Amino acid sequence: MKQVIIAIAVLLLTGCSTYRKYSRPDSVSADSLFGTDVAVSDTVSAASILWHEFFTDSRLRALIDTALVNNSALRIAALRVKQAEATLSAARLAYLPGVSLNPQGGISSYAGEKAVKTYSLGLSADWEIDLAGKITNEKRGAYSALQQQRYYRQAVSTQLVATVANSYYNLLALDAQLAISRESLEAWDEIIRTLEVRKTVGEGHEASVAQAKASRFEVENTILSLERQIKTQENSLCVLLGWTPRTISRSDLKSQIFPEDMAVGVPLRLLENRPDIGQAEYALQETFYSTNAARSTFYLSLTLSGTVGWTNNSGAAIVNPGNWLLNAIGSLVQPLFNRGRNIANLKIAEARQEEALIAFRQKLLEAGSEVNDVLSQWQNAVRRLEVSTRQIEALEEAVRSTRLLMTYSESSSYLEVLTAQQSLLSAQLTETQETFDKIQGIIKLYYALGGG
Repeated sequence: MKQVIIAIAVLLLTGCSTYRKYSRPDSVSADSLFGTDVAVSDTVSAASILWHEFFTDSRLRALIDTALVNNSALRIAALRVKQAEATLSAARLAYLPGVSLNPQGGISSYAGEKAVKTYSLGLSADWEIDLAGKITNEKRGAYSALQQQRYYRQAVSTQLVATVANSYYNLLALDAQLAISRESLEAWDEIIRTLEVRKTVGEGHEASVAQAKASRFEVENTILSLERQIKTQENSLCVLLGWTPRTISRSDLKSQIFPEDMAVGVPLRLLENRPDIGQAEYALQETFYSTNAARSTFYLSLTLSGTVGWTNNSGAAIVNPGNWLLNAIGSLVQPLFNRGRNIANLKIAEARQEEALIAFRQKLLEAGSEVNDVLSQWQNAVRRLEVSTRQIEALEEAVRSTRLLMTYSESSSYLEVLTAQQSLLSAQLTETQETFDKIQGIIKLYYALGGG
């Protein structure tokens, strides 16, 4: 007995290494996630703003609320969290002994003798003592797996918010382009009427009228294309909302308000906010504890088991009434040769841990690159929008001047009017697209920073 106690003590001293808790590897750094041209501040970043405060459009907020309730992908992610919670609960209960009730009964007869009835009502228990830390590491691994699923659910939720918002603003941009095209169609109708009057009085010819009508048909074709795109976008948004196809109630593009200054925040905050990075790190944690659990199989294992019950079968004779039966066993096992399985399992676990570490580092690089890309998109869209605004002002003046000249003077040809009107339409459509690009950049930056 003394030798067993000494063996257990030695085991506890040598097996403590499998109890090590996870800590982020020193090789993982977040100091250089952002490019040198990105302004980084230690203040709270835009990601800390709640989505229903970031998006001020009441109709959009109602759509996002609906999506968060009805979306299938998010509901599946929530169910995965429940599965992981159940797994963790089972891992925590692994510290307790397993207890089972084993009632038995039998009838036997030998050489035609009177049948003998035996019975037993037993309660058995077995208890694995967590000497080498296997159960502890499996529990921590289960907790890491649960956190992965929680972060996955958060990632799905964040992506859903961004996708619904992006789809909504795309609808607003298409509405704006449709309105511009319809206004342009009316302008072309007026130009055609003017050209026809000039042709009647001998100051124009049929070619100018035909050219204007061709341009009008081009605008009409654009309107039909935009109407189809709007319906397609509405149907796509309805799928996200869990709705059958219908018309989406919405406001207009010009009334949208967003924060003008988007603080990025320090890279460490990016680690805290982005759910995909949290998910990747907890995947690394899970493999860390799986490696510890695989390593613990090389140590001694201690199992205690026992039975208590009532039986009339003593083994040598059948007695009535029965008596109490007590049985207790302790087993100490040291693995010596398991056909290489323990070594193979450890190597597999170590390889998976290294794989998870590489994936975590890669996720950090991708996050930094994504933030740089969307920040550049947003800043570039803001500058392009300023240029387009000035261009439209100049083109509007050019349209007014050429139309007046065409009406009251012979110094301006119909080609100048057509060219000015077409340029204005193109510039207005471009401005609408750049407005959407700016909004899209804001949404993507909010998402890239882990907002929502």
